[in-house]
Amino acid sequence: MSDSQGSQRDRNGIAAGSQRDLECDVAIVGSGFAGSLFAVIARRLGRSVVLLEKETHPRFAIGESSSPLANLVLEELCNRYGLDRIRPLAAWGTWQRTYPRIGCGLKRGFTFYGHKAGEPFRGDPWRRDQLLVAASPRDEVADTHWYRPDFDHFLVREAQAAGAEYLDRVKLDGCVEEGDGPVVLRGARGQEPLAVRARLVVDASGPRGFLFRALGLPEAGFPGFPSTEGLYTHFTGVPRLEDLEPFSESFGGRPPYPIDDAAVHHVFEEGWVWVLRFNNGIVSAGVAALPGLAGELRLSEGEAAWRRLLGRFPTLHAQFARARTVRPFVHAAPLPFRVSKAAGARWALLPSAAAFVDPLLSTGFPLALLGIQRLALALEEGWGTAALPHALAAYERTILEEAGTAALLVSALFAAFADFELFGAVTLLYFAAASFSETARRLSRPELADRFLCANHPTFGRAFSRCCADVIEAAKRRTLARERGRLIDQIFEAIEPLDVAGLSDRSRRNWHPMEARTLLQSAHKLGVTREAMEGLLSASGFEPREAARSGAGVSPAASSSPAAAGIGSR
Repeated sequence: MSDSQGSQRDRNGIAAGSQRDLECDVAIVGSGFAGSLFAVIARRLGRSVVLLEKETHPRFAIGESSSPLANLVLEELCNRYGLDRIRPLAAWGTWQRTYPRIGCGLKRGFTFYGHKAGEPFRGDPWRRDQLLVAASPRDEVADTHWYRPDFDHFLVREAQAAGAEYLDRVKLDGCVEEGDGPVVLRGARGQEPLAVRARLVVDASGPRGFLFRALGLPEAGFPGFPSTEGLYTHFTGVPRLEDLEPFSESFGGRPPYPIDDAAVHHVFEEGWVWVLRFNNGIVSAGVAALPGLAGELRLSEGEAAWRRLLGRFPTLHAQFARARTVRPFVHAAPLPFRVSKAAGARWALLPSAAAFVDPLLSTGFPLALLGIQRLALALEEGWGTAALPHALAAYERTILEEAGTAALLVSALFAAFADFELFGAVTLLYFAAASFSETARRLSRPELADRFLCANHPTFGRAFSRCCADVIEAAKRRTLARERGRLIDQIFEAIEPLDVAGLSDRSRRNWHPMEARTLLQSAHKLGVTREAMEGLLSASGFEPREAARSGAGVSPAASSSPAAAGIGSR
């Protein structure tokens, strides 16, 4: 990196009273977790990096709930590129011991409840209005919610410590590709002009971000996907569900994990509400709504719209009756977004800037981290060669295809909102694919699931698409109730070839614990021996021989890897 100025500088190295001219290998626009993490990796690969941010840290950001696959990929990145200080963030236990002051939430699973407008949640004795899917056998190896003001700020500091040049309060005006030379970013920091010349520009500025505007990239959207809207903020004073009726009751047994230590989804016709808890007393909550409901609630009115929403659902009203917001509401409309082009010869959008679907099922984090992993490999193997543009083109195809896969699933889930029993079955397409993918990666067989949600699996990929399409079509025909049984049976048939987590066991009545025995019994689906699976489970926090002998659930054991328990029923 070179700097044309040699005069007195401020705390970020900017020459006072003159233009700042920088040259670097990689310029990254946006210092959220994805941009900062990629900056650290690029520095590990020996590339000079300029990291540009329009705001200042710490700052509010949405997208907070990790997933088992996300933490697994984060761990893989840390192992490959020697990110020893970041690795503890891959699981609750190591995070709390290493960085207790970084805000975090405990995520033991995915919790879903079905609601009807005007009625309190009562709890069906057969649990047809709820779904609990465990993500870990115990807290130590659990997933997390990332309190982004703390998390992103930490990663920015890591990028600086790795040698990246970080500039905040930057407003970029344009981007110019100069023949075969560098890409030039122009703008200002305050009153000071700024020019950055980079051999590669990476956009991590989010949907409809910098390169989308600067290059005039066409927006492709997702065919048939509704133009949903979001409304969200942070709260304090939100009681736990388990302290409210009827959630304090057993529903016929002990839940597989504490229901609030999860990504909690409240699902109803035309929308859903998320509730995520952090260990600093803050709760993230918001709604994603289909156009009809968004219009009725007038989501653009912020807090008033939130009160109108709570007025429709007595149980949600009871939970948030005494809650207080800690910042203004954010209205996001429309939520879905996808570009038609996500990379060129000297630029690339990270997945979070190339597409966004919906917060449902926490798909954003794994998509972002898988994209970082692929883009980092392209730099590692192709930098300075004619192979890099081809690698960027392949990267573009993959991330846009995977965004389309996520959108198809979420479209089917939205179509099933009015029928929670069917909605719960559709989610199993996600959990079956995710648990299979995680286990395959842990067994060093990533080729079995090298696309998000196993979209290119020879049997499941086609069945997944057909199940989603049939649910969407039945919703259009208004025949969901009549076709529910057939559609659910179709889904269970689709997931069977890669269900390694016992999700096909209907006797569980929508409560899915994490069991070692189901993984042991599914070794053949991954092409490995039972002994190989036992070894994996022993290294992942289980005692598989004891579990198999007793027929009981999981017995925790010492884990050799924080995210190693990211397998099984997720």
